Amino acid sequence: MKKFFKYSMQTLLLVMAFSFNACQEAFEELPQPDEQQTIIASSSTAKLIENTASNDGSFDNIVDGASCFALEFPYTVKANGVTITIESKEGLHFIEEIFDELDGDEDILEIIFPIVITRADFTTMEIEGIDQLRDLAKDCIEGGQDDDIECIDFVYPITIYTFDLNEVETGSVTVESDKDLRTFFAGLDENDLIGIDFPLAMELYDGTKIEVRSNAELANALEMAKEACDEDDDNDYNDDDFTQERLENLLVECPWLIHEVVRDEVNQTDQYFEYLMNFTEDGGVTVKDRMGNNIMGTWSTRVTDYGVLIKLEFDVLVDFNLEWYVYELGEGKIKLYAEGGNRIIMNIACDLFNTDPTTLREILKECSWVIKKVKNQGEEIDRLLGYEFNFLPEGVVT
Repeated sequence: MKKFFKYSMQTLLLVMAFSFNACQEAFEELPQPDEQQTIIASSSTAKLIENTASNDGSFDNIVDGASCFALEFPYTVKANGVTITIESKEGLHFIEEIFDELDGDEDILEIIFPIVITRADFTTMEIEGIDQLRDLAKDCIEGGQDDDIECIDFVYPITIYTFDLNEVETGSVTVESDKDLRTFFAGLDENDLIGIDFPLAMELYDGTKIEVRSNAELANALEMAKEACDEDDDNDYNDDDFTQERLENLLVECPWLIHEVVRDEVNQTDQYFEYLMNFTEDGGVTVKDRMGNNIMGTWSTRVTDYGVLIKLEFDVLVDFNLEWYVYELGEGKIKLYAEGGNRIIMNIACDLFNTDPTTLREILKECSWVIKKVKNQGEEIDRLLGYEFNFLPEGVVT
Protein backbone atom coordinates (compact mmCIF):
# COMPACT_ATOMS: atom_id res chain seq x y z
CA MET A 1 0.00 0.00 0.00
CA LYS A 2 2.79 2.34 0.83
CA LYS A 3 4.47 1.63 -2.52
CA PHE A 4 1.18 2.14 -4.40
CA PHE A 5 0.53 5.40 -2.56
CA LYS A 6 4.00 6.62 -3.41
CA TYR A 7 3.59 6.02 -7.10
CA SER A 8 0.08 7.45 -7.06
CA MET A 9 1.30 10.69 -5.51
CA GLN A 10 4.10 10.96 -8.06
CA THR A 11 1.63 10.43 -10.85
CA LEU A 12 -0.77 12.97 -9.38
CA LEU A 13 1.98 15.57 -9.04
CA LEU A 14 3.07 14.95 -12.61
CA VAL A 15 -0.48 15.36 -13.88
CA MET A 16 -0.91 18.55 -11.85
CA ALA A 17 2.31 19.97 -13.25
CA PHE A 18 1.19 19.34 -16.84
CA SER A 19 -2.25 20.72 -16.10
CA PHE A 20 -0.80 23.88 -14.55
CA ASN A 21 1.41 24.57 -17.54
CA ALA A 22 -1.48 23.99 -19.90
CA CYS A 23 -3.65 26.50 -18.03
CA GLN A 24 -0.90 29.11 -18.08
CA GLU A 25 -0.54 28.83 -21.84
CA ALA A 26 -4.25 29.53 -22.23
CA PHE A 27 -3.81 33.11 -20.91
CA GLU A 28 -1.68 36.01 -22.21
CA GLU A 29 1.26 36.63 -19.91
CA LEU A 30 0.90 40.11 -18.38
CA PRO A 31 3.85 42.32 -17.44
CA GLN A 32 4.42 42.58 -13.71
CA PRO A 33 5.94 46.01 -13.11
CA ASP A 34 8.57 46.66 -10.48
CA GLU A 35 8.46 49.62 -8.13
CA GLN A 36 10.48 51.82 -10.49
CA GLN A 37 8.04 51.31 -13.37
CA THR A 38 4.84 52.31 -11.60
CA ILE A 39 3.80 55.89 -10.99
CA ILE A 40 1.61 57.14 -8.16
CA ALA A 41 -0.99 59.59 -9.49
CA SER A 42 0.03 62.22 -6.91
CA SER A 43 3.81 61.91 -7.53
CA SER A 44 6.12 64.55 -8.94
CA THR A 45 6.55 62.52 -12.14
CA ALA A 46 2.78 62.39 -12.65
CA LYS A 47 2.64 66.17 -12.15
CA LEU A 48 5.34 66.67 -14.79
CA ILE A 49 3.30 64.55 -17.21
CA GLU A 50 0.15 66.58 -16.54
CA ASN A 51 1.99 69.89 -16.96
CA THR A 52 3.44 68.75 -20.29
CA ALA A 53 -0.04 67.78 -21.53
CA SER A 54 -1.62 71.08 -20.42
CA ASN A 55 -3.52 73.25 -22.87
CA ASP A 56 -1.28 76.20 -23.79
CA GLY A 57 -3.24 79.44 -23.78
CA SER A 58 -0.40 81.83 -24.59
CA PHE A 59 -0.96 81.95 -28.35
CA ASP A 60 -3.95 84.32 -28.05
CA ASN A 61 -2.58 86.69 -25.38
CA ILE A 62 -3.16 89.54 -27.79
CA VAL A 63 -6.87 88.99 -27.04
CA ASP A 64 -7.21 87.74 -23.45
CA GLY A 65 -3.87 88.65 -21.86
CA ALA A 66 -3.72 85.27 -20.09
CA SER A 67 -1.65 82.15 -20.78
CA CYS A 68 -3.59 79.71 -18.59
CA PHE A 69 -6.63 79.64 -20.88
CA ALA A 70 -7.54 80.27 -24.50
CA LEU A 71 -10.67 81.49 -26.27
CA GLU A 72 -12.63 78.92 -28.26
CA PHE A 73 -13.03 79.69 -31.97
CA PRO A 74 -14.92 81.35 -33.48
CA TYR A 75 -15.37 84.66 -31.66
CA THR A 76 -15.63 88.31 -32.65
CA VAL A 77 -13.52 91.30 -31.59
CA LYS A 78 -13.14 94.97 -32.49
CA ALA A 79 -9.52 96.02 -33.07
CA ASN A 80 -9.22 99.82 -33.12
CA GLY A 81 -12.86 99.90 -34.21
CA VAL A 82 -12.51 97.26 -36.95
CA THR A 83 -14.77 94.22 -36.43
CA ILE A 84 -13.05 90.86 -37.01
CA THR A 85 -14.33 87.31 -36.58
CA ILE A 86 -11.46 85.08 -35.45
CA GLU A 87 -11.94 81.51 -36.72
CA SER A 88 -8.42 80.11 -36.21
CA LYS A 89 -4.96 80.96 -34.88
CA GLU A 90 -4.08 82.50 -38.23
CA GLY A 91 -6.84 85.07 -37.75
CA LEU A 92 -4.96 86.59 -34.81
CA HIS A 93 -2.48 88.08 -37.27
CA PHE A 94 -5.21 90.41 -38.54
CA ILE A 95 -5.36 92.01 -35.09
CA GLU A 96 -1.62 92.50 -35.03
CA GLU A 97 -1.63 94.00 -38.52
CA ILE A 98 -4.25 96.54 -37.46
CA PHE A 99 -2.28 97.40 -34.32
CA ASP A 100 0.93 97.75 -36.37
CA GLU A 101 -0.66 99.98 -38.98
CA LEU A 102 0.14 103.15 -37.03
CA ASP A 103 3.13 103.51 -34.71
CA GLY A 104 2.63 105.37 -31.47
CA ASP A 105 -1.17 105.17 -31.40
CA GLU A 106 -3.19 103.59 -28.59
CA ASP A 107 -4.36 100.12 -29.56
CA ILE A 108 -7.82 99.16 -28.26
CA LEU A 109 -9.32 95.68 -28.41
CA GLU A 110 -12.94 94.94 -27.55
CA ILE A 111 -14.18 91.36 -27.16
CA ILE A 112 -17.78 90.64 -28.13
CA PHE A 113 -19.30 88.51 -25.34
CA PRO A 114 -20.32 85.84 -24.52
CA ILE A 115 -17.28 83.71 -25.27
CA VAL A 116 -16.12 80.23 -24.26
CA ILE A 117 -12.65 79.59 -22.84
CA THR A 118 -10.65 76.36 -22.55
CA ARG A 119 -8.53 76.03 -19.42
CA ALA A 120 -5.21 74.24 -18.91
CA ASP A 121 -7.00 70.97 -18.08
CA PHE A 122 -9.14 71.27 -21.24
CA THR A 123 -12.34 72.00 -19.33
CA THR A 124 -14.47 74.77 -20.85
CA MET A 125 -16.37 77.68 -19.34
CA GLU A 126 -18.66 80.36 -20.74
CA ILE A 127 -17.67 83.96 -19.97
CA GLU A 128 -20.36 86.63 -19.94
CA GLY A 129 -18.31 89.83 -19.68
CA ILE A 130 -14.92 91.53 -19.43
CA ASP A 131 -14.90 91.71 -15.61
CA GLN A 132 -15.31 87.94 -15.32
CA LEU A 133 -12.53 87.43 -17.86
CA ARG A 134 -10.16 89.76 -16.02
CA ASP A 135 -10.83 88.00 -12.72
CA LEU A 136 -9.82 84.68 -14.27
CA ALA A 137 -6.76 86.23 -15.90
CA LYS A 138 -5.50 87.37 -12.48
CA ASP A 139 -4.96 83.71 -11.57
CA CYS A 140 -2.52 83.23 -14.48
CA ILE A 141 1.18 83.47 -13.73
CA GLU A 142 2.78 85.31 -16.64
CA GLY A 143 6.42 85.73 -17.59
CA GLY A 144 7.30 82.06 -18.17
CA GLN A 145 6.85 80.95 -14.54
CA ASP A 146 3.59 79.06 -14.93
CA ASP A 147 3.33 75.28 -14.49
CA ASP A 148 2.82 74.15 -18.05
CA ILE A 149 5.82 72.70 -19.92
CA GLU A 150 5.75 73.77 -23.56
CA CYS A 151 9.29 72.99 -24.74
CA ILE A 152 8.64 69.26 -25.13
CA ASP A 153 5.64 67.28 -26.42
CA PHE A 154 4.45 63.71 -26.24
CA VAL A 155 4.23 61.80 -29.52
CA TYR A 156 0.91 59.93 -29.53
CA PRO A 157 -0.57 57.36 -29.23
CA ILE A 158 0.53 56.31 -25.72
CA THR A 159 -0.63 53.18 -23.87
CA ILE A 160 -1.10 53.53 -20.11
CA TYR A 161 -1.71 50.64 -17.71
CA THR A 162 -3.61 50.75 -14.42
CA PHE A 163 -2.76 48.62 -11.37
CA ASP A 164 -4.25 47.75 -8.03
CA LEU A 165 -2.43 48.28 -4.72
CA ASN A 166 -0.65 44.92 -5.19
CA GLU A 167 0.69 46.14 -8.53
CA VAL A 168 -1.39 43.66 -10.47
CA GLU A 169 -2.51 45.07 -13.83
CA THR A 170 -6.22 45.92 -13.93
CA GLY A 171 -6.54 47.46 -17.39
CA SER A 172 -5.05 49.68 -20.09
CA VAL A 173 -6.04 52.73 -22.12
CA THR A 174 -4.61 54.28 -25.27
CA VAL A 175 -4.53 58.10 -25.33
CA GLU A 176 -4.34 59.98 -28.62
CA SER A 177 -3.81 63.60 -27.53
CA ASP A 178 -2.93 65.97 -24.70
CA LYS A 179 -6.62 66.35 -24.01
CA ASP A 180 -7.04 62.56 -23.68
CA LEU A 181 -4.07 62.39 -21.32
CA ARG A 182 -5.31 65.19 -19.07
CA THR A 183 -8.80 63.66 -19.01
CA PHE A 184 -7.32 60.30 -17.99
CA PHE A 185 -5.36 61.87 -15.13
CA ALA A 186 -8.43 63.81 -13.99
CA GLY A 187 -10.19 60.49 -13.35
CA LEU A 188 -7.47 59.13 -11.04
CA ASP A 189 -7.39 59.17 -7.26
CA GLU A 190 -4.19 60.44 -5.68
CA ASN A 191 -3.01 56.95 -4.63
CA ASP A 192 -3.82 55.20 -7.91
CA LEU A 193 -0.94 53.41 -9.66
CA ILE A 194 -0.29 53.64 -13.38
CA GLY A 195 2.40 52.47 -15.80
CA ILE A 196 3.48 53.61 -19.26
CA ASP A 197 4.22 51.37 -22.21
CA PHE A 198 7.85 52.22 -22.95
CA PRO A 199 9.71 53.15 -25.06
CA LEU A 200 8.00 56.54 -25.34
CA ALA A 201 8.69 59.01 -28.17
CA MET A 202 8.86 62.73 -27.47
CA GLU A 203 9.58 65.85 -29.54
CA LEU A 204 11.55 68.89 -28.34
CA TYR A 205 10.71 72.50 -29.23
CA ASP A 206 13.33 72.52 -32.04
CA GLY A 207 11.91 69.39 -33.69
CA THR A 208 14.45 66.98 -32.19
CA LYS A 209 12.98 63.53 -31.50
CA ILE A 210 14.02 61.66 -28.34
CA GLU A 211 13.06 58.31 -26.83
CA VAL A 212 12.69 57.49 -23.13
CA ARG A 213 12.62 53.95 -21.75
CA SER A 214 11.79 54.32 -18.07
CA ASN A 215 10.02 56.54 -15.57
CA ALA A 216 13.37 57.96 -14.47
CA GLU A 217 14.32 58.90 -18.05
CA LEU A 218 10.87 60.41 -18.61
CA ALA A 219 11.00 62.55 -15.46
CA ASN A 220 14.50 63.73 -16.32
CA ALA A 221 13.52 64.68 -19.89
CA LEU A 222 10.50 66.68 -18.71
CA GLU A 223 12.45 68.40 -15.94
CA MET A 224 15.25 69.37 -18.33
CA ALA A 225 12.74 70.79 -20.83
CA LYS A 226 11.25 73.26 -18.35
CA GLU A 227 13.77 76.00 -19.15
CA ALA A 228 14.86 74.80 -22.58
CA CYS A 229 13.05 77.48 -24.59
CA ASP A 230 11.16 80.75 -24.38
CA GLU A 231 7.53 79.75 -23.80
CA ASP A 232 6.38 83.28 -24.67
CA ASP A 233 3.97 83.34 -21.73
CA ASP A 234 4.09 87.11 -21.34
CA ASN A 235 1.52 89.54 -22.66
CA ASP A 236 3.94 91.09 -25.16
CA TYR A 237 2.17 89.48 -28.08
CA ASN A 238 4.07 91.74 -30.47
CA ASP A 239 7.60 90.66 -29.55
CA ASP A 240 7.83 88.25 -32.51
CA ASP A 241 10.29 85.98 -30.72
CA PHE A 242 13.57 85.42 -32.56
CA THR A 243 17.13 84.34 -31.97
CA GLN A 244 20.38 86.28 -32.29
CA GLU A 245 21.26 84.15 -35.31
CA ARG A 246 17.96 84.92 -37.04
CA LEU A 247 18.43 88.67 -36.49
CA GLU A 248 21.98 88.63 -37.85
CA ASN A 249 20.98 86.59 -40.91
CA LEU A 250 18.09 88.93 -41.63
CA LEU A 251 20.20 92.09 -41.32
CA VAL A 252 22.73 90.96 -43.93
CA GLU A 253 20.13 89.45 -46.27
CA CYS A 254 19.10 92.75 -47.89
CA PRO A 255 19.55 96.52 -47.52
CA TRP A 256 17.21 98.38 -45.13
CA LEU A 257 15.42 101.69 -45.63
CA ILE A 258 15.09 104.03 -42.67
CA HIS A 259 11.40 104.71 -42.08
CA GLU A 260 11.46 106.53 -38.74
CA VAL A 261 14.06 107.91 -36.33
CA VAL A 262 13.32 109.36 -32.89
CA ARG A 263 16.25 110.41 -30.69
CA ASP A 264 15.83 111.68 -27.12
CA GLU A 265 12.07 112.06 -27.78
CA VAL A 266 12.76 114.35 -30.78
CA ASN A 267 11.49 113.12 -34.15
CA GLN A 268 14.41 113.15 -36.60
CA THR A 269 12.63 111.22 -39.36
CA ASP A 270 12.76 114.01 -41.95
CA GLN A 271 16.54 114.15 -41.65
CA TYR A 272 17.07 110.42 -42.19
CA PHE A 273 13.97 109.28 -44.09
CA GLU A 274 14.82 106.60 -46.68
CA TYR A 275 18.51 106.54 -45.86
CA LEU A 276 19.71 103.10 -46.93
CA MET A 277 21.55 100.82 -44.46
CA ASN A 278 23.58 97.89 -45.76
CA PHE A 279 24.87 95.42 -43.11
CA THR A 280 27.74 93.06 -43.92
CA GLU A 281 28.75 89.80 -42.23
CA ASP A 282 32.12 91.22 -41.12
CA GLY A 283 30.38 93.69 -38.77
CA GLY A 284 30.45 96.67 -41.10
CA VAL A 285 27.45 98.84 -42.00
CA THR A 286 27.23 101.39 -44.79
CA VAL A 287 24.57 104.10 -44.77
CA LYS A 288 23.75 105.82 -48.06
CA ASP A 289 22.00 109.19 -47.75
CA ARG A 290 19.59 110.71 -50.27
CA MET A 291 22.47 112.46 -52.05
CA GLY A 292 24.26 109.14 -52.60
CA ASN A 293 26.98 109.71 -49.99
CA ASN A 294 28.24 106.63 -48.12
CA ILE A 295 28.73 106.77 -44.35
CA MET A 296 30.69 103.91 -42.78
CA GLY A 297 30.07 102.37 -39.37
CA THR A 298 30.04 99.09 -37.41
CA TRP A 299 27.39 96.84 -35.89
CA SER A 300 27.32 93.95 -33.39
CA THR A 301 24.71 91.99 -31.45
CA ARG A 302 24.48 90.34 -28.04
CA VAL A 303 21.86 88.48 -26.02
CA THR A 304 20.58 89.65 -22.62
CA ASP A 305 17.85 88.53 -20.25
CA TYR A 306 15.61 91.10 -21.93
CA GLY A 307 16.22 90.03 -25.51
CA VAL A 308 18.63 90.62 -28.38
CA LEU A 309 20.47 93.95 -28.64
CA ILE A 310 22.20 95.53 -31.63
CA LYS A 311 24.94 98.13 -31.19
CA LEU A 312 25.50 100.75 -33.91
CA GLU A 313 28.59 102.98 -34.02
CA PHE A 314 29.26 105.82 -36.49
CA ASP A 315 31.64 108.79 -36.51
CA VAL A 316 29.02 111.00 -38.18
CA LEU A 317 25.54 109.56 -37.56
CA VAL A 318 25.53 110.21 -33.82
CA ASP A 319 21.74 109.78 -33.61
CA PHE A 320 22.29 106.07 -34.39
CA ASN A 321 25.07 105.54 -31.82
CA LEU A 322 23.31 103.44 -29.20
CA GLU A 323 22.81 99.86 -28.13
CA TRP A 324 19.26 99.19 -29.29
CA TYR A 325 16.72 96.62 -28.12
CA VAL A 326 15.01 94.78 -30.97
CA TYR A 327 11.38 94.91 -29.90
CA GLU A 328 9.79 93.77 -33.13
CA LEU A 329 10.99 91.63 -35.98
CA GLY A 330 8.03 91.41 -38.32
CA GLU A 331 7.65 90.64 -41.99
CA GLY A 332 9.93 93.08 -43.76
CA LYS A 333 10.28 95.34 -40.74
CA ILE A 334 12.61 95.80 -37.76
CA LYS A 335 11.82 98.10 -34.85
CA LEU A 336 14.56 99.21 -32.45
CA TYR A 337 14.24 101.16 -29.22
CA ALA A 338 16.37 102.42 -26.36
CA GLU A 339 15.43 104.06 -23.08
CA GLY A 340 14.96 107.82 -23.07
CA GLY A 341 12.62 108.06 -26.04
CA ASN A 342 14.77 106.57 -28.82
CA ARG A 343 13.36 104.59 -31.72
CA ILE A 344 14.37 103.44 -35.21
CA ILE A 345 12.07 101.68 -37.68
CA MET A 346 13.54 100.07 -40.81
CA ASN A 347 11.85 98.41 -43.78
CA ILE A 348 13.55 95.71 -45.81
CA ALA A 349 14.50 96.78 -49.34
CA CYS A 350 15.36 93.59 -51.23
CA ASP A 351 12.99 94.37 -54.07
CA LEU A 352 14.45 97.85 -54.50
CA PHE A 353 17.58 96.33 -56.00
CA ASN A 354 16.54 92.86 -57.13
CA THR A 355 13.46 93.67 -59.22
CA ASP A 356 13.91 93.07 -62.93
CA PRO A 357 13.13 96.32 -64.87
CA THR A 358 10.82 94.37 -67.16
CA THR A 359 8.86 93.10 -64.16
CA LEU A 360 8.56 96.63 -62.81
CA ARG A 361 7.25 97.93 -66.14
CA GLU A 362 4.56 95.24 -66.23
CA ILE A 363 3.50 96.01 -62.65
CA LEU A 364 3.24 99.73 -63.39
CA LYS A 365 0.99 99.06 -66.41
CA GLU A 366 -1.41 96.84 -64.45
CA CYS A 367 -3.17 99.62 -62.50
CA SER A 368 -3.62 103.30 -62.00
CA TRP A 369 -1.36 104.82 -59.33
CA VAL A 370 -2.48 107.61 -56.98
CA ILE A 371 -0.10 109.82 -55.00
CA LYS A 372 -0.60 109.55 -51.22
CA LYS A 373 2.54 111.37 -50.03
CA VAL A 374 5.21 113.57 -51.61
CA LYS A 375 8.36 114.78 -49.84
CA ASN A 376 11.00 117.11 -51.28
CA GLN A 377 14.04 117.85 -49.11
CA GLY A 378 12.07 116.61 -46.12
CA GLU A 379 9.07 118.89 -46.80
CA GLU A 380 5.68 117.38 -47.61
CA ILE A 381 3.96 118.81 -50.70
CA ASP A 382 0.18 118.56 -50.26
CA ARG A 383 -0.76 120.05 -53.64
CA LEU A 384 0.21 116.83 -55.43
CA LEU A 385 -1.90 114.54 -53.27
CA GLY A 386 -4.49 112.59 -55.28
CA TYR A 387 -2.75 112.91 -58.65
CA GLU A 388 -3.35 109.77 -60.71
CA PHE A 389 -0.71 108.18 -62.94
CA ASN A 390 -1.39 105.74 -65.78
CA PHE A 391 1.64 104.02 -67.31
CA LEU A 392 0.99 103.16 -70.96
CA PRO A 393 2.94 101.17 -73.58
CA GLU A 394 5.87 102.75 -75.41
CA GLY A 395 6.98 104.58 -72.27
CA VAL A 396 4.00 106.98 -72.15
CA VAL A 397 2.58 108.13 -68.81
CA THR A 398 -0.49 110.31 -68.24
